[in-house]
Amino acid sequence: MTNTSGTRELALKILLMVEEGANSHTALSQVLQKYQYLPKQDRSFITRLCEGTLEYQIQLDHILNQYSSVPVSKMKPVIRLLLRMGVYQLIYLDSVPDSAVVNEAVKLTQARGFYNLKAFVNGVLRSVAREKDNLPFPSREENLTAYLSIRYSMPEILVERFLAAYGEDVTEKMLSAFLEEPPTTVRVRCPGRDLKMVKAVRESLESQGVRVEEAPYLPYAFKISNYDHLMALDAFVKGQIQVQDVSSMLVAEVAAPKKGDLVIDLCAAPGGKSIHLGDMMDGFGFVDARDISQKKVSLIEENIRRAGIINVQARVQDATVFDPASECKADIVIADLPCSGYGVLAKKPDIKARVSQSAQEEIVRLQRQILSVGAEYVKSRGCLVYSTCTIAKEENEENMLWFLNNFPFRLESIDEYLPEELRQESTSLGYLQLLPGVHGTDGFFIAKFRRK
Repeated sequence: MTNTSGTRELALKILLMVEEGANSHTALSQVLQKYQYLPKQDRSFITRLCEGTLEYQIQLDHILNQYSSVPVSKMKPVIRLLLRMGVYQLIYLDSVPDSAVVNEAVKLTQARGFYNLKAFVNGVLRSVAREKDNLPFPSREENLTAYLSIRYSMPEILVERFLAAYGEDVTEKMLSAFLEEPPTTVRVRCPGRDLKMVKAVRESLESQGVRVEEAPYLPYAFKISNYDHLMALDAFVKGQIQVQDVSSMLVAEVAAPKKGDLVIDLCAAPGGKSIHLGDMMDGFGFVDARDISQKKVSLIEENIRRAGIINVQARVQDATVFDPASECKADIVIADLPCSGYGVLAKKPDIKARVSQSAQEEIVRLQRQILSVGAEYVKSRGCLVYSTCTIAKEENEENMLWFLNNFPFRLESIDEYLPEELRQESTSLGYLQLLPGVHGTDGFFIAKFRRK
């Protein structure tokens, strides 16, 4: 690994973009695309440093506040980020010598024009390095919420919600899972549910040096690793695989489209579920894949082209605005709606910085508005599948009950569409809550409603 000032400078640039409001994945992708000539080990180092610094930000700030005379909140953004990066390396990157971490941070401090703060950065990081095996954390016995918040770097407001909803044991499993590196999970496309393609795609991936493991629950789902560029894989270029979490794949399984069905996917970008539904109908029927902007629709269209699928089309349509031409037309409506994203914090750690009660209430209002519109598109005896990538009960069970109380739908058992290990009392009623660290997937909610 190179570990030069150049790689840390790029990491700092990415984190500054996030600090200014950019999505972490977008910022990381943009910078790495610009510097794609860098060796794989350098790109891996930058990725890990950025993602780790964001994932552990709450814990890093707690540590810094113990050793810095200036509170983290009062620091200049560049200095704050350099110190976060430094503490993350000291604690979590054993391959990097402590002296190198401190020296590179001091160099970047000077390079960024903060010559008078070199001694401050040097002193704080050296103090942390000396004490890193005996860092002061809150007592679990005295304050469980504060302990879990700092130990797993999670906002206290979320820790309190998870404890209230799921209890201490499950909450700690989820918090631990959020800090694990999420795998790349792919769906092997099997038009008409023909699984013959699965073996051939696995052989193709392995021939390119990719490590392939079976993902849980579905025979056509793989976890892949040990590859450089996804877009260089033959199976990806040929449209034989789609990047998609198993939890997301289960939406199409639960929807269970039949050949000839009309499916409306209300918030379809980037198109994984739409293409999965189209594959299940083996080229018959039609999937109307919609999203709010041309930018999002272009993402769907790109995936449609790569997949070469003929029964999926994308178009711009705001899901909150009623489309009279669709009234009572759909056999299936897929409402995979915008949500808080608390089920995918391992993949999107910057969500933690935007948690608030007002944001939670606003997203629930948006979800209910879209559900109100989507319900009007379902024909008699058709179904609506509601899903989110969150574990917040306000957005899941509470929205489910609200929908049942306000529209002529009933829940329908989803047991027949699920592997036996996922069947439980709730699935016999018609809904499933998947939890990270418990089910081996993203945090995800699925409910199936049948129009009366």
